[in-house]
Amino acid sequence: MTRRSLLTALASLVIALTALAPLAPRAAHAQSGDRPLKVGVRGGVDEEIWEVVTRVAAKQGLKVQTIVITGTASPNEALNNGDLDANAFQHIPFLRDQIRQRGYKIVDVGNTLISPIAFYSRKVKSLEALPTGARIGIPNDPSNQTRALVILRDHGLIQLKPGFDPYTGTASLTDITANPRKLEFVESASVVLPRALPDVDAAAIVNTFAYQAGLIATRDGIAVEKKERNPYVNVIAVREKDRHAPWVPRLVKAYQSDEVRQFIQTRYQGSVIPAF
Repeated sequence: MTRRSLLTALASLVIALTALAPLAPRAAHAQSGDRPLKVGVRGGVDEEIWEVVTRVAAKQGLKVQTIVITGTASPNEALNNGDLDANAFQHIPFLRDQIRQRGYKIVDVGNTLISPIAFYSRKVKSLEALPTGARIGIPNDPSNQTRALVILRDHGLIQLKPGFDPYTGTASLTDITANPRKLEFVESASVVLPRALPDVDAAAIVNTFAYQAGLIATRDGIAVEKKERNPYVNVIAVREKDRHAPWVPRLVKAYQSDEVRQFIQTRYQGSVIPAF
């Protein structure tokens, strides 16, 4: 190589390194934990709990920024796209169904709570008091529809296909094998059901949206999901590629702390149950 060629090559190397230099501080910044972790949650119960989690995490040197996802926007879509670092709003069957339907590269990394689904009514005081032909609001997503149908089954209003197990599968309206009261089911998105309550005889409403509407399962529900052997444990989810990131166990530890446990037990009086 001639002297001139060598000088040209060295000059090119210097230019390349100079161009890359600004990227290095950003990468180090992201790895150092200085950038707050963005955690997507739904408003209401999860938002309140994560205010406590954020304080606990800060004491442990972990910065967390809660992002409240409203309306029909999907926290899983935002997480999968990299707009969030984690989310915490869903139970395991719902997450599995989302992964199966949409191909998300998301995994659960820690349990949070059980948020029981319940039936509410402005017309009757119990499921057993429902009249023949009653209109029943029911979630249209597979996991929460399953939970509602299990409650109806446990109260003797319907029968489901033999061998059905909520731990291993979901149930839909087509799996009802007996409906002696000829209940009429009105399927709807969970976010809509609290507003639809006046228009039906009863509705199964997930706890997040019930809470936003001022409804508490143990106080206002006419039938509440069983707490024992409940497969619908809510979780913290992250992208698969972040599963082993050093901040993940620290985030889970912040949630699964005594301070958060005490807040849940005191604030919600059993309508939301710590699952850790």
